[in-house]
Amino acid sequence: MSAPVPDVMEPGFALPHDLEAHEPPEARGLARDGVRLLVTHGGTGQIGHHTFTDLPGLLRPGDLLVVNNSATLPAAVRLDRLAVHFSTEREDGTWLVELRRRTERRETGTGAAVSMDIAGGPYPGGAPGEWLPLPGGATLHLLERETPRLWRARLDREVPSYLRRYGVPIRYSYVGRDWPLADYQTVFGVRDGSAEMPSAGRPFTTGLVTRLVSHGVGLAPITLHTGVASPEKDEPPYAERFEVPETTARQVELARESGGRVIAVGTTVVRALETAALADGRVRAARGWTSHLVTPSAGVRAVNGLLTGLHEPRSSHLLMLSAIVGGGLLSRSYAEALKEGYLWHEFGDTHLILA
Repeated sequence: MSAPVPDVMEPGFALPHDLEAHEPPEARGLARDGVRLLVTHGGTGQIGHHTFTDLPGLLRPGDLLVVNNSATLPAAVRLDRLAVHFSTEREDGTWLVELRRRTERRETGTGAAVSMDIAGGPYPGGAPGEWLPLPGGATLHLLERETPRLWRARLDREVPSYLRRYGVPIRYSYVGRDWPLADYQTVFGVRDGSAEMPSAGRPFTTGLVTRLVSHGVGLAPITLHTGVASPEKDEPPYAERFEVPETTARQVELARESGGRVIAVGTTVVRALETAALADGRVRAARGWTSHLVTPSAGVRAVNGLLTGLHEPRSSHLLMLSAIVGGGLLSRSYAEALKEGYLWHEFGDTHLILA
């Protein structure tokens, strides 16, 4: 008797430093839609290698791509030795923020510090009631810890407009320097609110969207404003604001009724649709906050596939991917991606998973 196929991807794969995308693909001489596309077919177990421009030919007329229309805020505000990452706005006007140390980047072989622009590890300090002076004369009031690394805090002015003047995009150490906010936006982003880019949508261009529509593939938006996702933290996502509009719920149902596949562009879209799904898989309009975590035991009801990036070892997103395609095939796909030199993170390559 053959051994059972695991439902969850085996943990612990090592991600080499040279497979981290250190800059946008445009800086590597590629177009936005010129990144690579790994394709995993759950029905046949086949794994294919493509470029993102092949996407229209990999989908069928009647398929529906559901995209996240949240736009990225310049959510990092830098102090001398700290950076404040604005994550999520709460209903009462307070924000969840993360305090992070700023790390010196030293030039190889000289020992000379050349910048303090990198977001280092989480800053363990801070106390309830503490006031932090920010650039431009602003003041941030720490109220209480919401999670072990996130504070609920209040800024003494309107946050999005303040960030547009004094903030920069959140950047971690694997990205070598600052890039403009435009490099952290997608063609779908029209509603400000994400601390970090809904990066699965980044490779899309207006030309590629036109080709998809001409091929008979539909597109429909949801909104989910992403919070901070620090790379060294292995923890499930916390509650995030989302909206599945009535028009999108109807498009999902029409696609299902006509035999089309509902393919989420990003794990944020899966989270929103699965939150809005009824027990039989029908999607209703919904809005509010979601803490829904997709796991193999819970399964998926609303989606037939996922277009996403490549996720880090031990990431909770791997549970979601295992729920869609099974852990055994997902492990084989990631082994292929490592062997073939695919790139990870927000500026890296992509993965189409068909259930």
